[in-house]
Amino acid sequence: MKKPPIGRLTDTITYLEMRERPGRPPLPIPAGKLALMRVERCPVPFYRYLYDTIGEPWIWFERRLWSDEKLAAALARPETEVTALYLAGVPAGYFELDRMPDGNVELAYFGLAPDFIGRGLGTWFMRAAVDQAWLHPEARRFWVHTCTFDHPRALGAYQKAGFQVYRQRPVEFADPRLLGALRRDHPHPKLPPLTA
Repeated sequence: MKKPPIGRLTDTITYLEMRERPGRPPLPIPAGKLALMRVERCPVPFYRYLYDTIGEPWIWFERRLWSDEKLAAALARPETEVTALYLAGVPAGYFELDRMPDGNVELAYFGLAPDFIGRGLGTWFMRAAVDQAWLHPEARRFWVHTCTFDHPRALGAYQKAGFQVYRQRPVEFADPRLLGALRRDHPHPKLPPLTA
């Protein structure tokens, strides 16, 4: 991929899918006071807290640009399911499913808050997302995409959970630091120095 113009970033998106629920024995629940809860009528401020806390290290920025009204409408859709993970009463992560009428289910967002990464929660939490995606009998395909700015173990974690790569594509987008969606001194190691 050629060097992008000033103010633009390049990335590679990897798409993964599973066509059936993996047949695996249940995982033991990690130690600690864990709770997994579906967030009914998710309030916009709570969603922004989850999205910003979990996604900022990995350059999640698109929904930071959305108005509260647009975000509230997306969260109110019956196809959208937000599930939060709590450890000892503290929000530790979340995943968001988007169910389509044709049986496609997208894992739109998945992640742990920085303080909870490396504490043995990820594999179990991913299994919970997979199990929830396949709960509905109409589900025919579960898919997700990741990129080079995501956690370095994200792609491997998706593959370990049973997803298979079916496509990769290069993309170019406006630098979110210049859009005001991320701090100008964002510390992600793959971000080039800001020159504008």
